[in-house]
Amino acid sequence: MITVLANIDAIFRKELQGYFKSPLSYIIAGFFWILTALFLVLVSQQVIQYATQNDLGRQMGQGGGAPLDVPTLVLQNFLSVMGSILLFILPVLSMNLYTEERKRHTLELLATSPITNWAVAVGKLMAVLVFVITLIFPIAMLELFLLSAAKPAFPLQIFFVGHLGIILLAAAVLSLGMFISSLNDSAIVAAFLTFVLVLVLWILDFLGQTLGGAGGEVLKHLSLLKHYTSLTQGVLDSSSVVLFVSYVVLGLFLTAQSIDLIRFQQS
Repeated sequence: MITVLANIDAIFRKELQGYFKSPLSYIIAGFFWILTALFLVLVSQQVIQYATQNDLGRQMGQGGGAPLDVPTLVLQNFLSVMGSILLFILPVLSMNLYTEERKRHTLELLATSPITNWAVAVGKLMAVLVFVITLIFPIAMLELFLLSAAKPAFPLQIFFVGHLGIILLAAAVLSLGMFISSLNDSAIVAAFLTFVLVLVLWILDFLGQTLGGAGGEVLKHLSLLKHYTSLTQGVLDSSSVVLFVSYVVLGLFLTAQSIDLIRFQQS
């Protein structure tokens, strides 16, 4: 057990250092920070404008409904946008997890090394997930700074549960993307196939609503969108956490089996 943990740590450190040395990582980070910061401002302005119109409507007796919880609406809408942005970025981050090993002809060495396939897969996934968390952290601090001015005080449960949803979503997508990366020599093809797969899992909720019945309920339960939306609303549902963890384990299992097939071919 100690040996396995040491192997995971070694892979994790090696992969994480690679991300912070790669120019592509800094390009992705800059793109992500600029885009998400811009959308945070835009979402805040739109929600505040809508809330102001709602209040004016109530004061003038033209309806408008109850007062709106502006900080909650800002955070929920922004997290929804951030999730959509990550759907484009995560396949790019996962595309090189194993394709580079194939290009350098080191995948066969990994497959035949004493390090278990699970240890390699877990170490790689942990490294790319930590890199994603470093992307999210500055934006999360910006959100807290913006929402700290809210009166009455903003409930932090939605903030923490929503960002847990982002991390779980990232882990699930990266794990599935890692499996696809282990099957391809082309990073572009791996990124494209990962995006298509994630898009299908994202829209299963809409397909389930269209289909209806027991089959529709199954599709909705498997939807990334349905469970991510639930978490961004501050609802810490165990079924949502279990679903995301299941996708992570599935990706790791399939990746390990893919590399094990290479090990079998080399024997």
